[in-house]
Amino acid sequence: MKDFKREDLSFSLCGLNCGLCPMNLNQYCPGCGGGEGNQTCSIAKCSLRHGKVEYCFQCENYPCEMYDKVDEFDSFITHQHQKRDMEKFRELGTEVYSAEQQRKKVLLNHLLNTYNDGRKKTLFCVAVNLLELEDLENIISELDGNTSDFAVKEKAAYAAGLLEEVAKRENILLKLRKKK
Repeated sequence: MKDFKREDLSFSLCGLNCGLCPMNLNQYCPGCGGGEGNQTCSIAKCSLRHGKVEYCFQCENYPCEMYDKVDEFDSFITHQHQKRDMEKFRELGTEVYSAEQQRKKVLLNHLLNTYNDGRKKTLFCVAVNLLELEDLENIISELDGNTSDFAVKEKAAYAAGLLEEVAKRENILLKLRKKK
């Protein structure tokens, strides 16, 4: 979108972890404010009207009506923790939150390169987005330690099972939710 540029392309204006999105990983989308040709976004337009805030929580009107139902359905990336992630970002600060997201991206790439049977990309992206870093590191440690003799399909099933087990314990849905 013209005149809308941002420095941090891994965390969006509205609170999405763009660096963990399948569209970003496939180089189809650089993240919000990351180049010409991005889709028009009502939240980006709002940011321009309110002094080009880098993150919505910096706006004097946040939270506004644009956030009333923002986390009820997903796009290419999960919106389930969108507001919670924005609050976490605000509390931790750019450096700490970004470092956590970079570590998650490393773990996501490891899952995709080592445990994906061609059918788990969305599951892995959603899981890395929603699960806590410590849980993800423990899961990957278990996978790396126990699956060296497994075929890729077995590795993928084992990885999916571990992710689902932690998600169930934490009452987290590891699926993208479609708009009704």
